[in-house]
Amino acid sequence: MKETTQKAEKKHSYTVPCTSIFRDAVVELAGRKNCNVADLARSVVLVVPGGVIKNYPDPGGPARDDRETVVLKSGKSKGKPWRRKPRLQVRMPTGFAIETIRKALALAFAIEDGDMCVGVQSSTDKQVAAKNQADQEGLLREADAALHKTHDEHERMRTIIKTLYFEPVEGGVVTQEQAFYVMGFAPGDIPDARDLRQRFRRLATVYHPDGKMGCHERMSQLNTAMDLLR
Repeated sequence: MKETTQKAEKKHSYTVPCTSIFRDAVVELAGRKNCNVADLARSVVLVVPGGVIKNYPDPGGPARDDRETVVLKSGKSKGKPWRRKPRLQVRMPTGFAIETIRKALALAFAIEDGDMCVGVQSSTDKQVAAKNQADQEGLLREADAALHKTHDEHERMRTIIKTLYFEPVEGGVVTQEQAFYVMGFAPGDIPDARDLRQRFRRLATVYHPDGKMGCHERMSQLNTAMDLLR
């Protein structure tokens, strides 16, 4: 049986400048999770989409007065104190930008605090979600159609009301122009006898004194208008 070997993935030690507060918080979070800082960064990179990491705010590096003091361990200055930028040493595979590692560590805080969630979705969950979305889109289409229908009904009712409603003519109907107005015809209309009868019946149904919206004055002017226009 032929044995295959896999090359170990090359790793690189990254120096990640950051604020001292951010550094201390990352170290504390890694301690609570029983892992090291690199484990936190790698975990986020593995489970969070690259686009999310790319668009996440970068915590940034330290301010000019934010420095830490370390004692040099080698070289001519061994044993002397040295003030430098706060940093984190993170050992990860090669190819990552410093900003990406900082953002990944910031995302680890967001996930820990519940500001962001990382979930696992099965194919069944996806099917259910797709069905729910399709149902919602269907309901939206139905609501939109109902809205348009209601709007059309309102427009139709406005037209009908505009045709049927008139203010009684002060002093009574005397001229043909006043008669056309009472009958609901626009200036310039030349209705025939059939149109006059249909319009009179429609208006009489509304304004006859025996009806719910009856009006003796309007009914009287309708009769006068009809006599003038015959």
